[in-house]
Amino acid sequence: MVNTATAVTRDAKSVVNQADRVLQVGPLKPSLAESLAVDHDAILLPTDETRAAFLAEHGEAVRAVVTSGRTGVDAALMADLPNLGAIVHFGVGYDTTDVELAEQRGVGVSNTPDVLTDCVADTAVGLLIDTLRGFSAADRFVRAGRWPREGNVPLSRKVSGARVGIIGLGRIGAAIADRLLGFGCDIAYHNRNQIPGSQFRYAASPVELAASVDVLVVAAAGGKGTRKLVDREVLEALGPDGYLINVARGSVIDQEVLVELLTSGGLAGAGLDVFADEPHVPDELLDLDNVVLLPHVGSGTTQTRAAMEALTLANLNEYLERGTLTTPVLQPKSTSGVNS
Repeated sequence: MVNTATAVTRDAKSVVNQADRVLQVGPLKPSLAESLAVDHDAILLPTDETRAAFLAEHGEAVRAVVTSGRTGVDAALMADLPNLGAIVHFGVGYDTTDVELAEQRGVGVSNTPDVLTDCVADTAVGLLIDTLRGFSAADRFVRAGRWPREGNVPLSRKVSGARVGIIGLGRIGAAIADRLLGFGCDIAYHNRNQIPGSQFRYAASPVELAASVDVLVVAAAGGKGTRKLVDREVLEALGPDGYLINVARGSVIDQEVLVELLTSGGLAGAGLDVFADEPHVPDELLDLDNVVLLPHVGSGTTQTRAAMEALTLANLNEYLERGTLTTPVLQPKSTSGVNS
């Protein structure tokens, strides 16, 4: 015999959950998407013509969004989610989310810092070595059977002892610098503000930094404040003997100018893990042997992605249970997401 009180409680809980929905926006790691669906009954935002009707039906019930730095939550979507309390990002980047509007509305925003620092720093150093030494191009040379026919590949640029400038000496930038010290590199950096006590030389502007180094590594956060921070003036200051490495966001660099200089000899080479319009890569770069192209794999290891997933779920669970976030960019101003 069914316990009536238990059934009523269960039904009431179901009603609460339906009015406290979690919305997945954009593609996510499959195991994370499965956890959201199974543990939180999350609903997935359509990307086709049914989106408007979907938001009209479900928008008011959404309390939390889980997304990634590649997708985010813009102002238009936020407007369709009037009771949104938190935006939880899988990844360290959140430049695709309108953080200023979220702050105005009291919506919390979180990301997954620290857990991907090592892997992104490893990627930056790997890109730097590959780009300067031309290893990927040499690999293609061997595979194409050109070595027996054409002899040795052209000489490349030495990595050890190079002068390296880092734009953005935060967690990831500092980890890159630490690794490059092992190569005897001379390190300089540019931030909005000088870091007290840093052992590295500070440059007051990106142009000043670029003009003084052999390699410019971009590790700055994305967003409106850094959009095209590395512009024509910076890239031309780096010059025809200079190399660019980008593991930050494609938006931080003026990509059109970058392509122009790489194809005209205005830069010696580039290693790129990120692009302005991912997953699209400028066609002009595809056949250049002085450019190494990666499909945004900076944090792409099994261990790091698992840690990112766990931290994403920790942020979501803390918000739903207590109305706060574990690793906030912005803490929510409302506790409307707290389960009763």
